Amino acid sequence: MKGKKIIVGVTGSIAIIKTTQLVRLLTKLGCEVKVVMTSAATQFVTPMTFASLSGHPIYSDFTENKDTGEWTNHVHLGLWADAIVIAPCSANTLAKLATGQCDNFLMAVVMSARCPMFVAPAMDHDMFLHQGTQNNLQQLTQRGNILLDPAEGSLASGLEGKGRMMEPEQMIVKIQSYFQPDSKLEGKKILITAGPTYEPIDPVRFIGNHSSGKMGFALAEAAAQRGANVTLIAGPNHLKVNHPLITYIGVTTAAEMAKHCCALFPNMHIGILAAAVADYTPAEMASQKIKKTHASLNIQLKPTLDILQELGRQKSSEQKLIGFALETENLIENAQEKIKKKNLDFIVANPANEKNAGFGGDMNTVTLIDSDLRYTPLPTQTKEKIAHQILDHLCSQHL
Repeated sequence: MKGKKIIVGVTGSIAIIKTTQLVRLLTKLGCEVKVVMTSAATQFVTPMTFASLSGHPIYSDFTENKDTGEWTNHVHLGLWADAIVIAPCSANTLAKLATGQCDNFLMAVVMSARCPMFVAPAMDHDMFLHQGTQNNLQQLTQRGNILLDPAEGSLASGLEGKGRMMEPEQMIVKIQSYFQPDSKLEGKKILITAGPTYEPIDPVRFIGNHSSGKMGFALAEAAAQRGANVTLIAGPNHLKVNHPLITYIGVTTAAEMAKHCCALFPNMHIGILAAAVADYTPAEMASQKIKKTHASLNIQLKPTLDILQELGRQKSSEQKLIGFALETENLIENAQEKIKKKNLDFIVANPANEKNAGFGGDMNTVTLIDSDLRYTPLPTQTKEKIAHQILDHLCSQHL
């Protein structure tokens, strides 16, 4: 969706409140959003609200300055868009769309456009079921427009029934599906881990590593962009989740990460474990801060649960499991051993001590190794691009 040009057409309905969230989500996905409001829509939400969310001026009239005659070119605006989303679409605007009535700026933009149009009706139950509305919907869909079908539920009238505008998160999935229609990951449940774990020594100190979580977050974002329902379990980090299809679970220790992974994986289609989980944790955590003395300090460690190996043991024949191997030496050999030992479909081998590889940076260098020991080296590139190539490999070779 990044870089896609989207026009959001807003009409007069109380459901316009949801449209503010739709615009926010589209901009978070990297879309360039321009909002066109009917005069009725401005009675529900001010244009300034949408201008703040979209970062663009709001369009609602043919003339920008009635004194000078300066006007807005509806043809150029219509041709600019990669998609138009009418949300909410009132019964009145729905009728205009079906019949081609062009009596406001929004309709002029729609009739000038050559891109796909998504229509999200919002109205009372009886209005939606009215034969006139149903005929108009049939006309629109027959012409290739995409219906964002309303849901059943509580309506502004106080009644219950169908007519409630589709939720913004669901609209996002439908729009993304249009631009990526053949994604094998659409609807798949994917568990992804990211970042380090911190193993407490005392209330202020811990054993950890330099993992930033960037690779795991990039994988979560890429999978969600393809329509997957992602559960991201991440250790301490400073990153943000930007996609509505990502459910985020923050953890601190290896034990906390293991608990969530083991509980959730049986209901997942795919697991991608990119986190740098500590192999050892202090056998006991001191209840108070350990004070510095002249004597040496010895900390007894115990092994943590090997989460990847445990999920490999649980894995059914219908599930896919991908691991990561960060190594300072014998990269390919160690990675191949992990594939067999942990029952993986493939592993992402990552050299820790090479330039543009390993922890912290925005770039990475990896090799994909399959269970039959075929390996595919990927060129050094951003972690976002590597995330997509890992998913491409999963889809082409394992789904």
